[in-house]
Amino acid sequence: MGYADVGFNGCTDIPTPNIDSIAYNGAHIVNGYVSFPVCGPSRAGFITGRYQDRFGFTTNPTIDPTNDIAGLPLDEKTLAEVLCNEGYKSAIVGKWHLGTHPNFHPLNRGFDYFYGFYLEGIITL
Repeated sequence: MGYADVGFNGCTDIPTPNIDSIAYNGAHIVNGYVSFPVCGPSRAGFITGRYQDRFGFTTNPTIDPTNDIAGLPLDEKTLAEVLCNEGYKSAIVGKWHLGTHPNFHPLNRGFDYFYGFYLEGIITL
């Protein structure tokens, strides 16, 4: 789905009443920004609150689930870990893309719930 594929942005080809309702009655974000042009490093920056270059996460991690160094460095705190320490629960839905080794999985990085997949597209491990 692209920017121009929904009714609230002018599309008349396919009705999108539920999405339109969210945009009209809730959050309608018109600008998006990333900290890196590749998805994995950009996610790493967002989830840690730090520029990913500062901790060397400048490429997407490998697909190899036995590789225990290809992922978000374990010494980098995630937003979920910080929130957990304050008594909050957290969830992540969608693509993780921050490492496939079990050490890097979202449930081992502070998240209480995960519904999604680990890499680009849907690849089973």
